[in-house]
Amino acid sequence: MKILIIGASGSGTTTLAKELAEVIECKHLDVDDYYWKPTNPPFQIKVTSEERNKKLQTDFENSEDVIVSGSLVSWGSYWQTAFDLVVFVTLEKEIRLERLQKRELARYGDKLQTDTEIQERSQAFLAWASRYDDLKFTGRSIKTHRDWLASISCEIVEVNSKNAVEYNVFQILEKF
Repeated sequence: MKILIIGASGSGTTTLAKELAEVIECKHLDVDDYYWKPTNPPFQIKVTSEERNKKLQTDFENSEDVIVSGSLVSWGSYWQTAFDLVVFVTLEKEIRLERLQKRELARYGDKLQTDTEIQERSQAFLAWASRYDDLKFTGRSIKTHRDWLASISCEIVEVNSKNAVEYNVFQILEKF
């Protein structure tokens, strides 16, 4: 079984993917681990699209059962037919942004107050994430996700991460 879990930043895609992977005992691959080079602090340097796609595809194909979390909208047509099931995670904007602010604080701590570069990157990231529900936004948005979902070849399950993770895992397991 090959499953993709996709949604807005802060909607809980990674959390849900980790939990589901544990329950069904399969591998979990997070798109961020392929999109960004490992740095400290994280998320500073992008990997080239060719390199990240090749590495993810190799790891994906080497796993019989795998859950991928993250958006693959701009990663090429291969991913439109690669999955048996896609889970689209939704969550209200206010809750997502609150989660993201807490995550930024946990990730960077005092540096959010003392390091100008980290402060600017965090503010830019939060501003970008806040535009997800804007239908005119051309970046990663609910519109680009829904358009991409309309082009894929497998079943789609929609869950709201306002529900408990265990409940959403149950909803997904019902589709097996």
